[in-house]
Amino acid sequence: MESKNIVFIPNVDLEDGRNNPYRYSILSWKKWAEQYNDVEVIEWTDPIMDPSIFKITLQRYWVHEILKHNEIEYNQVLLVDADTIIHPNCPNFFNETNNQMGITLSNGCYEWVTRSINQWGDTLFPNDPKIKSWKYFNGGFQITNKKHIPFYKKVQEYYTSNIDEINLLGSQIRAGTDQTIINYLVQQNNIDVIYMSESYNLQDLFKKNLLHTPGRSWWEDELIFLQAGWVYHLILYQEELIGVKVIGWKEHIMNYTNKKLKK
Repeated sequence: MESKNIVFIPNVDLEDGRNNPYRYSILSWKKWAEQYNDVEVIEWTDPIMDPSIFKITLQRYWVHEILKHNEIEYNQVLLVDADTIIHPNCPNFFNETNNQMGITLSNGCYEWVTRSINQWGDTLFPNDPKIKSWKYFNGGFQITNKKHIPFYKKVQEYYTSNIDEINLLGSQIRAGTDQTIINYLVQQNNIDVIYMSESYNLQDLFKKNLLHTPGRSWWEDELIFLQAGWVYHLILYQEELIGVKVIGWKEHIMNYTNKKLKK
């Protein structure tokens, strides 16, 4: 069986409507992958543990076991969040990793990043040097390969051994959780990473004035963020949507963007 590069997208239905917009993400990624013979999109819908205890963002670090269990041969795997849309003309970023762990900087709210680094560092990693904010990567775009399996085993062991404390702290800190933890574990284990173009994970469009919401004069005919990158990470928070439900607005913008990109 021919090995491929896998785009692994968690899309688990937690029966809260949160994943309704994600079908547009899947469509955009599948459309992009059609042009490459060595790329396949895997939509992961079956959690391997109770999501009320192990969040889906934690369970994705069992990706190598999931692919092996399903007898899927692969070279590299992109772990990508389901609230992303990819431009059909996006370059094949799998060719840019040099067999390293491919990551992208967290280029959104640096106050949030710094607070997360400090609070998780003080509680779970008190003996580790604080991560530099300009090296802190976003968990929604990570490229891994089989040489990282031993590291992922350590990640799994860490989560499993500390899950009660992680969940308790997560409810108190409310900034970062698995993302900041994986940053510390990468630093702790001296994992060889390559920082890839931020165009592959354009985050916090609202804060960059690239996305305007109802009540903030958003222009439906001007999706200006399409000119700012290749992969659009549509992170939206309640305080950014005045009088609008987050899930409904995210579904609208993802659907609308997808339709525009097909033209």
